[in-house]
Formats: sequence, structure tokens, C-alpha cells
Amino acid sequence: MDASTPRQLWLLALANFVIGMGAFVVVGVLSPLAQAFGVTRPEAGALMSVYAGTYAVASPLLVAATGRLDRRLLLVLGLGLFGLGALAAALAPSFGWLLAARALMALGGGLVTPVAASVGVVLAGPGRQGQALAIVFGGLTLAQVLGVPAGAWLGYAFGWASALAVVAALALLGLLAVAAALPRGIRVPVASLASLAGVLRSGRRMGAVAFTALFIGALYVCYTFLAPLLETLYGLSRDGVTGMLALFGLGAVAGNAMGGRLTDRIGPRWTLVLLCLAQAVLMPALTLPTWPLAVVGALIFVWSVFAWSFMVPQQARLAALDPVQLPVLFALNASAIYVGATLGSALGGAVLKGPGLHALGLFGAALMALAFASLAAGR
Repeated sequence: MDASTPRQLWLLALANFVIGMGAFVVVGVLSPLAQAFGVTRPEAGALMSVYAGTYAVASPLLVAATGRLDRRLLLVLGLGLFGLGALAAALAPSFGWLLAARALMALGGGLVTPVAASVGVVLAGPGRQGQALAIVFGGLTLAQVLGVPAGAWLGYAFGWASALAVVAALALLGLLAVAAALPRGIRVPVASLASLAGVLRSGRRMGAVAFTALFIGALYVCYTFLAPLLETLYGLSRDGVTGMLALFGLGAVAGNAMGGRLTDRIGPRWTLVLLCLAQAVLMPALTLPTWPLAVVGALIFVWSVFAWSFMVPQQARLAALDPVQLPVLFALNASAIYVGATLGSALGGAVLKGPGLHALGLFGAALMALAFASLAAGR
């Protein structure tokens, strides 16, 4: 790792910060959005589902189809598409327009995150891949700490469109930084549509990727509707929701660091086993009872720690599984995150219409049990 590599890794983290904030900012402004467009909160949750579904389908196809293009160019194009989609969303005159803009954002995000991960691994070199991935994906966790709570505050204070306008401005800033500071000609394993097809035919590799979808899906049963839960059960508004989302973000930072340490000490598989078991307890504990507000804050923090510890061990597990197909596996894994988000958001919306807010954690724990079973079967 030469002297410029840490700076380049933090540049990739900045790109992921922009993508993370833009992808998840609707979670914090779900209620203002629903009110502005005259839709219910479960219907507004489709903004997350559309983004996630588009990302899930498009990301591996885009990464495979552009495998021979320069990595810096791909990151610039991805951030450009993402920023254009965010600007279109901020100016949306109708809910249908907003859904289409979210799909455009997903196309850009589907290029940025997997390409940034594969570039980070190559820049770091052997023996430092875990550290590099922790930095690159640290941008996503930082988006949970700063981006999503800041977006929620802006959405409640100045209207939901202001949060997406800030995302568009940050995407432009990230694009200019990548174009100026990331070198051309970074060599990564070449992805192709043929290599994508080969991985899709591999039960072992797709089983490993499916774990991501199930784990994230379980989390999103609760996370998509965290703001409505806090508003309805605890009477929180702008500042209260923002504060709780900030606690979730702080837990994400701690979790990212903890995931790296646990992976080094006990290995990626046992780390993931521990996280599944913790989540199966924490989600019902968060939503079934009604707690004092301080206890809710503590539960949200700990829940986030054991949620965001997931990324590094899962990436390390995939990198060890097939280093040659690293770009394709990372793209499929990133897609699986959004498949899981789609699954979890849809299930959470159905629970909200049926059993209600208190049941969200139970359904999340049930889906987490499937993730654990997938991990055990993959062994």
C-alpha cells in the first residue's frame, strides 16, 4: 500500500457516503413525503422498494457489461446518474415522477458501490483487504451517522425536497473529487456477462450471496418504518426522530469497526452467526414492548451495532470464496442488499397494514431465522 492509497480509499468512502445518504434518506422523511403527495406511509415505502428493486436487477448487469471500461470513468458516470436522479426527485411534481427518479438514482448507485469495493481491494493489496473494505464501506456507515439524520432534519424543517437537493449537490462534489484525484487505469479482475452467468449458475456462490438478501431483508422490516414507529408509539417529531436516527448512525460506525475486529479474531462465518442470533433477540425487543425513551435509544444503538457489523465479514467471506470473480460477486452482493431491502420493506408494509407496528420485530426475527438457516446450509 503506497502513500497515496489511504487518501484514495477515503475518496471511495466519500462516493459511498453520497450513495448511502441518497439511498436511505427517504427513511427519515417518509412521513413528510406521504403527506406531501397524499399517500399512506406504507405506500410511501415504495420509494425504498423501487430504488432497491432497480438496483438489484441493474447493478450486476451494468458492472458486467462495463467490465472493460476504466474504473474512474465508471465512478464518475455512476455519481453523475445518481446526482441527476436526486435532482429530478427534488423537483418531482408527482409521486409517479418521484418513483421514476428513484429508479434513475438506483442505476447510478448500482455502478458506484460495487466498483468502489473492487477498486479498494485492488488498491490495498493482499493482507489489507479487510482494512480497505472497512474504510470504503465506512462511507455508507457515515451516511447513517450524518447523512440520514441530517436529511431527516432538513425534510421536517424545509420540506422533503431539500434533503434530495442536498444529495444532488453532494453527488456533484463527489464526482469532481473522483475525477480529480483517482488515477486512471486501475486494474481489477475483468467482469463480463459470461462471468456473471457463471456465478449465477453456481449454487454455492449464489447461496453465499442470498444470505445478504435475507439478513438485510430482516433488518428492513423494522428499519423502513422506524420513523413512523417513533412518531406513533413515542410521539416524537422532527428533532426526536433525527436524534434517534443519529443514534442508529453512531451504532453503524461502531458496528463497522466491530465487524472488522470480529472477522479478524473469529473468522467471517462465526461473526455472521453471532450477528444473526443477536438480531433475532434485538428486533422483537425493540418493537414488541413500549419502553421509556432512554431504553429505546439504547436499543436502537445496539441494534445498529449488530446490524452494521455485517458488511465486512460478508465481503471477506465472498472475497475468500472466489477471488477471480470478485467484481461480479461484489456487484451481486450489493444487489442482494437491495433485494433484501425490497423484501423487508414490502413485508414491513404488509405487517403495518395487518398486525401493526408492534409486530414488526417478530416478523423481522422470523426472516433472520431464514438467514441463519442459509448460513448453516452454506457450510
